[in-house]
Amino acid sequence: MNELKILALDTATEACSAALLVGERVYARWEEAPRDHTKKILPMVQAVLDEAGIALSDLDAIAFGRGPGSFTGVRIGVGVAQGLAFGAGVPLLGISTLAAMAQGAHRQEGATRVISAIDARMGEVYVGRYLLQDGIMVLDGEEQVTAPEAVAQQPTLSGLWFSAGTGFETYADGLSALADEQKPCPAARLPAALDMLPLARVAWLAGAAVTPEQATPVYLRDKVTWKKLPGRE
Repeated sequence: MNELKILALDTATEACSAALLVGERVYARWEEAPRDHTKKILPMVQAVLDEAGIALSDLDAIAFGRGPGSFTGVRIGVGVAQGLAFGAGVPLLGISTLAAMAQGAHRQEGATRVISAIDARMGEVYVGRYLLQDGIMVLDGEEQVTAPEAVAQQPTLSGLWFSAGTGFETYADGLSALADEQKPCPAARLPAALDMLPLARVAWLAGAAVTPEQATPVYLRDKVTWKKLPGRE
């Protein structure tokens, strides 16, 4: 049986990262580079491919950070993933950046319940809560974009929840009401392509892969719409 090969890349936040799964082996690159995503992401992709000794055409699928996150960052990630997928003739898997941070909290802290929050600017935050199921962080409820003060009006979650993401740094007061007890996970303040790989493998096995033309980002803000890349229908 051939080994499953999935490339993951993410540029949805200040972080830029690429990771590669080949069977049970993992190769990864990560860097916080807020303004250099377009310069760094392709060299990172090539670096993990070279380290594994495989070509882009050997892949089964490419996973990308579909958002939520920076409008520009998400757009870069989707565009790069589409370009690579078209060239390699492989499908795409869109992975939530909030879920990736929750998976990172599990990997690094053994967290089983995680609230992920990204600073959405404009006085709002992207937030979602995740529960561990068979080693995978699964969304509990819906991902949303909301004002931090609106969070305080929601029912408080009982027990210990790990908190991951820049949203907790920017809106500490508002988000402190989310759970009775919160434990910060600084190592998962930004998403990493490495943590997208377990989520991508599950998505692949579930038949969630789509063609490059069908790949769509998630911004959560209804007033932000996605425009197709020039020359692509």
